[in-house]
Parts: sequence; C-alpha cells; structure tokens
Amino acid sequence: MADEQTNRGAFLIQQHYCDANAAPIYGRMCAAIAAGLTRDTAVGARVLDWPGEPTRDAVPLRLFGGFHALVLAGKDAGLASIYSGTVTERADILAILEDVMATQEAALMPWLDGPPQTNEPGRSAGLMLGLIELARRHGPRIELLEIGSSAGLNLLIDRYRFDLGGTIAGATDSPVTIRPAWAGPAAPTVPVEIVSVRGCDVAPLDATDPAVAARLAAFVWPETPERLTRVRAAIDMVREKGVALERADAADWVEARLAEPHEAGVTRVLMHSVVWQYLPEAVAERIRTAMKAAGAQATSERPLGWVMMEPDRAFGHQNIRARSWPDFGPDSGPNSGPNTRRGAGEWMTVATSHAHGTWIDTSAGAGDAPPPMALPEAARIRV
Repeated sequence: MADEQTNRGAFLIQQHYCDANAAPIYGRMCAAIAAGLTRDTAVGARVLDWPGEPTRDAVPLRLFGGFHALVLAGKDAGLASIYSGTVTERADILAILEDVMATQEAALMPWLDGPPQTNEPGRSAGLMLGLIELARRHGPRIELLEIGSSAGLNLLIDRYRFDLGGTIAGATDSPVTIRPAWAGPAAPTVPVEIVSVRGCDVAPLDATDPAVAARLAAFVWPETPERLTRVRAAIDMVREKGVALERADAADWVEARLAEPHEAGVTRVLMHSVVWQYLPEAVAERIRTAMKAAGAQATSERPLGWVMMEPDRAFGHQNIRARSWPDFGPDSGPNSGPNTRRGAGEWMTVATSHAHGTWIDTSAGAGDAPPPMALPEAARIRV
C-alpha cells in the first residue's frame, strides 16, 4: 500500500517525465501538487491516500485528464489560465487547482476511477519503424496484433502516411500524415505490406461515441495542439471505416491469436505502445511465455515478431524495440545485408522517441545516453 510520500512522489516522477518531453504546463502542475496538495477536498484526499502504486496507476495523468476535460468544455476560467500558460507561479497554480477540486468534485472523481487511455496516433510512426525492421529481416507481408489498443487509433497504422526522416511509407492517399521531427539516419526504404490488423483492450473505447472522443481529447497534453487536431482526424477515419478491436484480457487474446493458423509468407507481429507498464505482472509473464513458445516454433516461412514502444522512465523517453524468430543472418531475408545476424528472439533497439511520437532519434543506439535526471530504481518499470 502506498503512503502520502509515495503518492506525492508520483507527481515528481511525472514532472521529470514532462520536463523531459517539453511539457512545462503539466510539469508546473505536478510540482505544485507534489509540494502542497492538501486533504481539504475529497479529490485531494483521494489522491494523497491512493492505495495502489501511483506511478504504475498513472494517478497524475488520470487527474490531469479530468482537469483538461473541464478546460475543453469551457467550465473553469482559472484552470484555463493554467492550461494556456498564463499562470505559472506554483502558489497560484496550487490555489486554482485546490479551488477546482472543491467546486468540481463530481466531475473530477470519475477520472480517478480508471487508467488513462492516451490513444496517440503519433506513436504509429515509431511502431512503423519497428515493422520496417521486421520486414527487412523476413519480407514485407505482416499480420499485426496489437494489445492495449484503447480506441484503436493505432490500428489505423496501415491507413496512415508516414514521413520517417524523408522516407515515405504507408498509405499515400491518407488524410493523416505523421511526420515526427527526426534525428539520425532516415528509415530504410523497405516495403511493408500489412495484410491484417487486429487489436484488443481490456476496456476498449468506441471512438465514434462523442463522449469517448471528448475523453480522448482530454488526455492530449496542452502543449501540443497539433496532437489534438491529429487525434480528431484519426477519429474521423474510424467513423469512415471501423477497426477490428475486441474486448479481451491481453494474455488470453495473445495466446488465442498465436494458436490460430499462420499463413505462409507472412510475419505474425505482436505490437504495443505505452501499455506494458499497466499490465499485471502475471499477465505480462503469460505473454512472454506465449511468445517464447511460439517463437520456438517459428520458421523462415512463418516468422514471428514483436515490436514495442515503451517508456524508459529513467531516461525520460520511449525505446522502440523489435525482436523476431527464427534467427536471421546475411542470407536469410530478402532485405538482409552484411552484419545483420542476431540470435533468435534478441531485442534490438531501433530508435528512441518522444512519448507521443513528436520526435524520433535513430542515432541513439541502445538508448543508453546519460539521462537528464536519474530516477530512483523504484520508479523504473521493467518491460
């Protein structure tokens, strides 16, 4: 059970993450709450007395989603002044937040009931970079399976257009182009043909529901209005043509999908982004076990891959990683070259990324550059 110090510390951890990802508004809000939040309101008391692990439960982002929903609905001018960057002093921010917690208790409490589902289309660029690596190893045709799909906006990965450091990939006629700021070598020009895309979530959201669309908008950070525009455009794409999204436990779903017949000439790929930290360890271990067992059965005709974009909280960025089975070497894949041999199932860090895909850096190697500020070991979440 967490205590008050741990619960305040969750906001300091989130502040570090915001500062590392150019989010000063939320960084200031985190600092104010960590320093001075009281139990004078029911919302404040619930946050300070949070019974679980507050960083894993993303308590700061739950609360901030509620605040942002009020701002987007035009329901609090004081709060809007924080979100616009007009009010920046810690004491002033805390006073406004405490007032909002007191006056908007009924609106804020439900936001603390469940984890944030920040369904960010920009993350598809990093995931596509991982898919390009697998296509280079095993050929272009990919069957894609995503866990933690939320509202399914990253299930549109086969319908987005990408500019990956000057390399164009994806659907050329897409209404949404995802173009992250780029550092390092451009993505290799490797054809990717996504033959199917399916996903699951333990609590999937229907993006076509106006209330859900508003919820997704509320979890967009205020410093990045372009993200809000992109989320809304992606929701319009789902309205035009739906996605294959199921309600299911991640481990149950992965085990069932891996047991299905596997088409020859297609790489079956498990994919996820900013999901692993929310999985109970028992669920995560079942997925690891299932992938290892399926990998042992994979062949060059029916390869298996795994692509993830998950946070390294000690470094304040995301690691984009890929692995695949069976072993591949200089002569084993249609796009292989010298020095490409890796052991079967070994992880390769393809790039590092901003949390929302704002930038991608392919020059960062294994992502072991010194962090701007190290976090305590307890704050680091294993993937």
